[in-house]
Amino acid sequence: MVDPDALALARAQFAFTISAHIVFPAFTIGLASYLAVLEGLWLIRRDEAYLNLFDYWKKVFALVFGMGVVSGIVMSYQFGTNWSVFSERAGPVLGPLLGYEVLTAFFLEAGFLGVMLFGLKRVGPGLHFVATLMVALGTLISTFWILSANSWMQTPAGHAIDAQGRFVPVDWFAVVFNPSFPYRFVHMVLAAYLTTAFVVGAAGAWHLLRGAASRETRVMFSMAMWMAALVAPVQIFAGDLHGLNTLEHQPAKVAAMEGHFETQRGAPLILFGYPDPAQERTRYALEIPKLGSLILRHSLDGEVAGLKAFAPQDRPDPRIPFFAFRLMVAIGLAMAGLGLWSLWARRRRRLYDSRWLHRAAILMGPSGFGALLAGWFVTETGRQPWVVYGLMRTSEAASPVSAGAVGASLAAFVLVYLVVFGAGLLYALALLARPPGPHEPDARAAPEASVSGREPHAQGRTP
Repeated sequence: MVDPDALALARAQFAFTISAHIVFPAFTIGLASYLAVLEGLWLIRRDEAYLNLFDYWKKVFALVFGMGVVSGIVMSYQFGTNWSVFSERAGPVLGPLLGYEVLTAFFLEAGFLGVMLFGLKRVGPGLHFVATLMVALGTLISTFWILSANSWMQTPAGHAIDAQGRFVPVDWFAVVFNPSFPYRFVHMVLAAYLTTAFVVGAAGAWHLLRGAASRETRVMFSMAMWMAALVAPVQIFAGDLHGLNTLEHQPAKVAAMEGHFETQRGAPLILFGYPDPAQERTRYALEIPKLGSLILRHSLDGEVAGLKAFAPQDRPDPRIPFFAFRLMVAIGLAMAGLGLWSLWARRRRRLYDSRWLHRAAILMGPSGFGALLAGWFVTETGRQPWVVYGLMRTSEAASPVSAGAVGASLAAFVLVYLVVFGAGLLYALALLARPPGPHEPDARAAPEASVSGREPHAQGRTP
């Protein structure tokens, strides 16, 4: 029998470490693609501003990539220390998926990262661009395998259970492309791109407000606002599709997210309230009649299951999913709103001198990280009490360790993370505090003549 206190501390430890970790790969996914776009535009337009921005952001990428690797290694050890039963039973499925991530994605990133960071003068612009593309591709492949593994835990498929209770793969295609994976993969990639866009936009807005309206700063801010305007609405649509998939495969999670305890037709959309699991009702509910059924069932009279439709021991605690879901949606709508505001300012030719827009962009700089964490809280707390949904409970997955041992390691993790990653964050902010410009030393490492025999001709053009 696992000590309940040890189980709670083990869950808290994994929640803390994965929350600290996920922000780094999400940022590097978007930033790697952004670097590839910048270098591609430099090669096409022969405009040194794009190369200067590439050099500016690659320093941040290298720092964040390193912190992501370190924080990811720590998580993997917990499968053996705190979740050994889960590792034994789910290892035949999850072990190969995580191994594929290392063999395909991590080796690809590691193999080309040094060339991307230091090899422009050594390999030439063409091969250097290939290296940048490979790093960007590696981040996406890594996302593919990690999301496949996590999605299998949410919607398990393609397996059998042997006599020892282990999950054994029988159809790898069904395992990898399990029912929730396509929706979650798209949702995560778009979230990473938006997270990066708002950090880039905040950096650009900061320098515009401080009067450093160089060509590089204007290009940076313009590209970020285009991403916000175009991708934020797409993310809202992708999130809706993901929600409908979750309703099909994890209806208890949706009931917790929506704060519904009673199964009903014409269910309202609860904007705010307090879902009280003890009283089995949402107190102080502010509702819009029938809108919940319209969103979830695309019908004003569609039936939406409530938490009472599930056995008490199979229900998630609705409080965290309920509030985290609303935070995620609110941030998503704010992102779309800022994108529309930027389009209006661009149309009025005020994109670079609208100080209130710039202040809003700075305020929204960390919003992608907030939405990302809120979404993961919904995903992971909403599937409880299952670690493999419907098949293996979280209480069955933990190692027989003492609460004192887990608590001590959790305290150590918190202390070390605050020191190490706090220092990394301060250094990243120090890098971003210096405006980009032609003074970047690596930007002069490969002159325009190495790309073409012509002089730069696009210095005055802003996208």
